[in-house]
Amino acid sequence: MKLKICGMKNENNILDVAELKPSYMGFIFYEKSPRYFNGVIPEISKDINKIGVFVNSTFDYIRGKVEKHDLQGVQLHGDETPELCERLKALEITVVKVFSIKNQFDFKVLEPFEDVCDYYLFDTKGKEPGGNGYTFNWNVLKKYPSIKPYFLSGGIGPKEMDSLLLFLKRPESELCCTLDLNSKFETASKIKDTAKLKAFKQKLVEANYII
Repeated sequence: MKLKICGMKNENNILDVAELKPSYMGFIFYEKSPRYFNGVIPEISKDINKIGVFVNSTFDYIRGKVEKHDLQGVQLHGDETPELCERLKALEITVVKVFSIKNQFDFKVLEPFEDVCDYYLFDTKGKEPGGNGYTFNWNVLKKYPSIKPYFLSGGIGPKEMDSLLLFLKRPESELCCTLDLNSKFETASKIKDTAKLKAFKQKLVEANYII
């Protein structure tokens, strides 16, 4: 199991979170987001993959951010086409396609993306494209038909640990490779609380989900 810490903004906070050695750090390039990133990413460990988060952006805009910030991957939260995913994969970066779920989901929509992205990410369907701060019904994933590993996102925080550990014991979690953490670990000023993140990671280590 890997961790992705998303919605990074503040330079010092980025460096502090990097000390926790997550596998991924996410930077949101969607101007309507309160976590919109418009700064300079400080130098962090090359073991941490920098992921740019986009919503219905053009190929040229995404490629520009990939080159400017030396991103290792992109996360697509909008109505991006399989064709766009394929063009982005040609840049030799990781492509994560996001799908939002509430109480039900038609998994047939995944079929056109099977060969053009590296991972799916499932988050909570709400008013905003991500960052809604609450979980979806994870039981929906019992019907997951793909063999592609996926990220689990949407309102995961310290209070969800017990239900998360139960989920990780169930068959439908077998392909859950990464937990995406964001708003439930923030202060009021959108700064990530490293103490909360560290404690959360430690519980997963103790449960043998992170080695």
